[in-house]
Amino acid sequence: MRKFFVVLLGLVLLAGVFAVPQQVKLVIWADDTRAPVVREVGADFQAKTGIAVEVVEIAFADLRGQFITAAPTGQGPDILIGAHDWTGELAANGLLEPFDPTLGGKAGDFNPVGLEGFSYGGNLYGMPYGTENIALLYNKDLVPTPPKTWCELLEIARALTDPAAGRYGYIVQNPDPYHWFPMLSAAGGYIFGKNPDGSLNYCDIGLANEGAIYGATVFDKMIEEGLLPAGVNWDTMTGLWTSGNAGMVISGPWLLGMTRTAGINYGVAPIPDMCCCICACVYDLPCPPIPPIPQIPPIPPIWPPKPFAGVQGFMVSAFSANKTLAFDFLLNYVATKDTMLALYRRDPRPPAYLPALNDPEVQGNPNIAAFGEQAQLAIPMPNIPQMGSVWSAWSDAQDLIANQQAEPAVALQEAVAKIKEALGCPLP
Repeated sequence: MRKFFVVLLGLVLLAGVFAVPQQVKLVIWADDTRAPVVREVGADFQAKTGIAVEVVEIAFADLRGQFITAAPTGQGPDILIGAHDWTGELAANGLLEPFDPTLGGKAGDFNPVGLEGFSYGGNLYGMPYGTENIALLYNKDLVPTPPKTWCELLEIARALTDPAAGRYGYIVQNPDPYHWFPMLSAAGGYIFGKNPDGSLNYCDIGLANEGAIYGATVFDKMIEEGLLPAGVNWDTMTGLWTSGNAGMVISGPWLLGMTRTAGINYGVAPIPDMCCCICACVYDLPCPPIPPIPQIPPIPPIWPPKPFAGVQGFMVSAFSANKTLAFDFLLNYVATKDTMLALYRRDPRPPAYLPALNDPEVQGNPNIAAFGEQAQLAIPMPNIPQMGSVWSAWSDAQDLIANQQAEPAVALQEAVAKIKEALGCPLP
């Protein structure tokens, strides 16, 4: 009898193991901006599949660091929402699961810049949902018509600038390479060149080529002339702008809320083109030689600036036990026009999902249309880990130029040498 009871108890326990499987749940990490939308989509997913979705809110600045620590232990999320320039570090450390490059047949519905931003080592590691970049914001009461060329910008700046009165026609943060890059990239400056397979070559650094030096020299001349002060931080720039003491600034969508609150009558336009012949007349600068400049196509008479593009998107953890469910959720519930428009409404940035970008609601917003026009020329911020070695030396170079402590060519050449040394690249 006792033997029978023991056997029966064992069968009951065994049956219980199979009858009560562990609850499957998708865990998503997001900041407070994206979390509400993802919760709504998750509720729909749960209603249709029976799979629970838990959205954990984490401050955007903490997401990447916490993911790096938690993912390998199995305590991280199945899905992470973040920036494309995290991709290189996370993928190189084996923390991300590659996507099907066709995105379930939907790849053609996404902005190519967004897909490029989340690509690393020949794989796609994220599904983009929004893009962002800087453009020219102008105060319509001071600048009724935005300049189309840098020469026109200089003329407006001369007419409005009065440093003694704390008033500037044009203001931009410095040293701040992110906002400085359009001036260097217009004539052909670049961060990293590309290998034949399209991957970034971190030992080919174009921050001191003729085009970059030309743009840096225009910046230097503006400082010398008093049109632009040195050492402008975010607080100084926004203070001048929101008080109506700056005619034009270069910034991104993140400045719009503060601008509206301040009651500034503003517009958004593309960053003015540089023009060799015009700038030669204004500042007596020789044009950079047309050929040969490595990595630069023949220079046209007009050089459109190329700002950095930032991309936000969804990534899947390589340590997720629910990868199939994660991809199903993203490709069938997030990659829809309704979800992408909901994300846009929470934080208006040009959607990377083209059906949403082309929706009348988005196209009817003149600010988004202007940022979108500038985005056509934007370059994804390099997403490889080596980018971390660029910022400090590059910022130091701009600071030296702004404070008239080094000529542009010397400062940029020294910066490139420091970057190459830090990256272990051969020096000339």
